[in-house]
Amino acid sequence: MNERIYRVLEFNKIIDRLIDKADTSLGKTLAKQTKPKTDLETVLNLQAETDQAVQVLRLNQTLPFGGISDIRPSVKRAEIGGILSAAECLQVQSTLYGTKNIKRFMDQMEEPEAPLIRALTEELEPLSPLEREIKSCIDEHGHVMDAASDALRQIRSKIRTSESRIRERLEALTRTKSNMLSDAIVTIRNDRYVLPVKQEYRQAIGGIVHDQSASGQTLFMEPQAVVDVNNQLSEAKAKEQIEIEKILKELSLKIAEEHVALRHNIDVLSALDLIFARGKLSQAMHAAMPKMNDRGFIEMKQARHPLLTDEEVVANDITLGEDYHAIVITGPNTGGKTVTLKLVGLLTLMAQSGLQVPAQDGCELAVFEDVFADIGDEQSIEQSLSTFSSHMTNIVDILAHINDKTLVLFDELGAGTDPQEGAALAMAILDEVVKKQARVIATTHYPELKAYGYNRDGVINASVEFNVETLRPTYRLLIGVPGRSNAFDISRRLGLDESLILAAKELIGTDTKSVDHMIASLDTARRQAEDDYLKAEAYVEEAAELKRDLERKWQEFEQERDRLLEKAEQKAEKAVEKARAEAEAVVQTIREMKSQHELKEHEWIEARKLFDEAKPSLTKKQQKQVDKKVKDETLEVGDDVHLVTLNQNGTIVEKISNKEFQVQVGMMKMKVKKNQLEKLQPKKETVTRPVATVKNKGSDTKPELDLRGERYEDALQQLEKYIDDALLQGYPRVTIIHGKGTGALRKGVQEFAKRHRHIKSATAGSAQEGGSGVTIFEFK
Repeated sequence: MNERIYRVLEFNKIIDRLIDKADTSLGKTLAKQTKPKTDLETVLNLQAETDQAVQVLRLNQTLPFGGISDIRPSVKRAEIGGILSAAECLQVQSTLYGTKNIKRFMDQMEEPEAPLIRALTEELEPLSPLEREIKSCIDEHGHVMDAASDALRQIRSKIRTSESRIRERLEALTRTKSNMLSDAIVTIRNDRYVLPVKQEYRQAIGGIVHDQSASGQTLFMEPQAVVDVNNQLSEAKAKEQIEIEKILKELSLKIAEEHVALRHNIDVLSALDLIFARGKLSQAMHAAMPKMNDRGFIEMKQARHPLLTDEEVVANDITLGEDYHAIVITGPNTGGKTVTLKLVGLLTLMAQSGLQVPAQDGCELAVFEDVFADIGDEQSIEQSLSTFSSHMTNIVDILAHINDKTLVLFDELGAGTDPQEGAALAMAILDEVVKKQARVIATTHYPELKAYGYNRDGVINASVEFNVETLRPTYRLLIGVPGRSNAFDISRRLGLDESLILAAKELIGTDTKSVDHMIASLDTARRQAEDDYLKAEAYVEEAAELKRDLERKWQEFEQERDRLLEKAEQKAEKAVEKARAEAEAVVQTIREMKSQHELKEHEWIEARKLFDEAKPSLTKKQQKQVDKKVKDETLEVGDDVHLVTLNQNGTIVEKISNKEFQVQVGMMKMKVKKNQLEKLQPKKETVTRPVATVKNKGSDTKPELDLRGERYEDALQQLEKYIDDALLQGYPRVTIIHGKGTGALRKGVQEFAKRHRHIKSATAGSAQEGGSGVTIFEFK
């Protein structure tokens, strides 16, 4: 793409707006380099990225680019063996922190899908160990912390001790020798603590003079009493600098080891910032994603020039490249012809750069290898070229490079010379461009070119509308309608005598052949429009009939659906009744078995199997309907729910958001997404009846549980399962061995006992049983 076109079509102003939308210096640098691409696949990918960014922004979301900066110079210095400053290391840490935030944001974002943006963020490497290493050494202000190394901690401790001793001695002197001092303060000169001593008391104080006031009446002296301690302080500070340099050197080496990943992160972060900058610019311009093709076809719907204000801009429909490859726009000056020309060229450049265009959805643009334009007054005094010569020089260069993959824009083609010769040249130039199958839009004043559009295949006339009533242009483009002179109408409205207007009309010469062609063409167009209108009416009637047919079938479908649902409910009710009867029979069988003898393990399993077989079965479709009904219900605090992923039941204790809840599962609390929860229906209150305890003689459950050495969460899960087994076994009391340790596990065991409805008491064991290292549960 030739560089001149960016200035002519003011593409650089669009890039300036894009740069303003970027959040980081990385994105701004990349935005400044934005140029139109000439490969269809690349352009489609850029447009898809921008559209996905717009979808994210539409949901009031955006990537958190805070803390990210261009660390490439620092990484390069580290790579070649340089030692980075603490501030540079902090920039690396901050950028890695920002990288981690972006990855976390995309992981938590459920909608929209945004696969291209997600794919980019997956390439980011947070390098958490390196980030933590830098953070442990350098604070948020860019200072190396005492904790960076043991040696630095000791050195700084010595520095603080020395400074404290020096201040104590100097402050004592300020109290005892205040009359000898200009001011009773301790200050610093040449990194050494000094006192402001009056000139006449120099000998009385004694020590080293480091500075004096402008008048010479005050000497800044280091008393002899603190010279040795000041020397020790200076040595310690020198050691501090050596140790700091050692720490920074180690950090620089670690940064150098990750230079490939760090550079790749910067490249990805730059690309992400640019993508979202394009999305933000699209929102600001109320733009839409265009379809793209490589056939040279352009169809703009209500396209608006992006550099005009809402009050100035007029939306236009423009089609080019299918039935015709050239548009010749005629009409008065200041009518909007040049704006229309620039609109087509500018939107083409924007689309090929991955930017959405200010137009209605459904517009389509082409990917061109080159866009050429001859617009405006290119006269060059320095080169001694006239306006016509300058234009022709530019046009000659354009004609040498055009093909079927180029878009050409001519403003006032052939202007600046004799009208007859200029018109002839304009037609010859247009013939050459059309012959090479380039797409071309040209504006002109020449009336001869109005006939040209009717005498050439692949060429169509257009004009900008002019309101004779208001004597102002409307800036609306009319495709297929040639521009006509409004001089007589305007003169009449301005009060020119009618006889003069008639006389002027008599003096006009007409090209009969051209007029005949034009009239014939207009008649053909009129008849085509009438035929299209009749076809449109037929389509409307057909669509109305189709709508009525669909409404009738939909009503029949709803009736059939209701009938099937009623039938399914009846069938389900019968299945439940049958299951209830079978369950009653199973209960009776168990009672009879219990009255005869104690249940064996295999008898108990058989009884459980009978219960399972009594459960009514649902089809997969019915089960999905049940699941959907449960999922569609509103979840609130206190609701009992089932965790699908863990296959556990719990209770909602906190509503974090509409999509996330905190759930209590046993002893644990966890954050769970709504789509992973199923609301459990509340149990109906029933009369509690005494049930005989069923002993399971085949079980190997012991009367004690040893939880020592277990993790807290794992220990409580084991405890919950053990209590269930112990209750089934029929133990009256059990011993829980948790050890003494920090006391956290003991406290957790006792808290568990308070919440369990079957545990009567929980007491510490006796000295012989293990004392506070065990807890005895008594069951109700």
